[in-house]
Amino acid sequence: MTVEFFDKLSAMAAKIKQQSSAIVTEEATKNAFVMPFINNVLGYDVFDPTEVIPEFVCDIGTKKGEKIDYAILKNGEIQILIECKKIGEPLNVNHASQLFRYFHVTNARISILTNGQCYKFFTDLEAPNKMDEKPFLEIDLLDIDETVIPELKKLTKSAFDIDSIISAAGELKYVSLIKKILHAQMSNPEDDFVKFFASRVYDGILTQKVRDNFASLTKKAASQYVNAQINERLKSAMSGTQAPLQDLSNLTEDQEIVKESKDEPDIITTMDELEGYHIVKAIVRTVIEPQRINHRDTKSYFGILVDDNNRKPLCRLHFNRNQKYIGLFDLEKNETRHAIGSVDDIFSFADILKATASLYN
Repeated sequence: MTVEFFDKLSAMAAKIKQQSSAIVTEEATKNAFVMPFINNVLGYDVFDPTEVIPEFVCDIGTKKGEKIDYAILKNGEIQILIECKKIGEPLNVNHASQLFRYFHVTNARISILTNGQCYKFFTDLEAPNKMDEKPFLEIDLLDIDETVIPELKKLTKSAFDIDSIISAAGELKYVSLIKKILHAQMSNPEDDFVKFFASRVYDGILTQKVRDNFASLTKKAASQYVNAQINERLKSAMSGTQAPLQDLSNLTEDQEIVKESKDEPDIITTMDELEGYHIVKAIVRTVIEPQRINHRDTKSYFGILVDDNNRKPLCRLHFNRNQKYIGLFDLEKNETRHAIGSVDDIFSFADILKATASLYN
């Protein structure tokens, strides 16, 4: 994933946040969000009819003059069909009837159903020339799953390779569906899911009371497992930072690191501040090189900077009080503080932190 491509997606996300409340029609959705996505993200010229055909018409049996919102061409062949709905409308298979019909009678192997914010990508994995009912790829521009960005990039004009896309589509589709099931089970585990684990760790009879107890234990164990995985990733993000790992190895959560400073020798850098720093660094490393992220502690706040430059602030951690705050910056470098309950809450501001980091590239 290139930083430049991620910046384009971030710019689209910012546009949606700013303008979506003013969009009340499907046509406005296409003009404000879908056309810029086709043009700026996918790289097809929306004003060139040899690349993008709006209101594409194809007579299908007894249905005459039916239109699809956009057809994208590559080398004179229709490759992608796009059907649009108004932003905010849910996207389901019932909204894709025209895509199903057009998919059958054109050479397109990819179809997209979108409301300008969410994009669902379909192909014909289950039967040739028949669009699958379930997408192989989904993108929500306001909640981007970074693991699928390389696959989205394969659909761009410069990288379009239908064989590569189709070969990866099967794995993408089923991995995505499995992830959804895992998410649902970890949030609200079903009885069979609970029984699967309980039967392997509990030798007694699985009465209803025992099952109810293990439902809570399973959810707790899943949560702790996910948190442990996050912590492992954060540990790996520490490599190459100013403070070597061995300096932190013998400290507990309640202990503190005293920063040696000739100017301000009484400044104390806490473990929470360092953990916050590594969380921020892990968040923005997809946008900016991690070695460019630095920190400076002061008596008032713990600053996280780019290039160790006070004119390039990423955020400030105000942890020297009972109520913790994270300070975020706008384009004019004005700081706004947000209350957080714990260091982990920094993840809630990932999109803003990435957008800020992208300003310094």
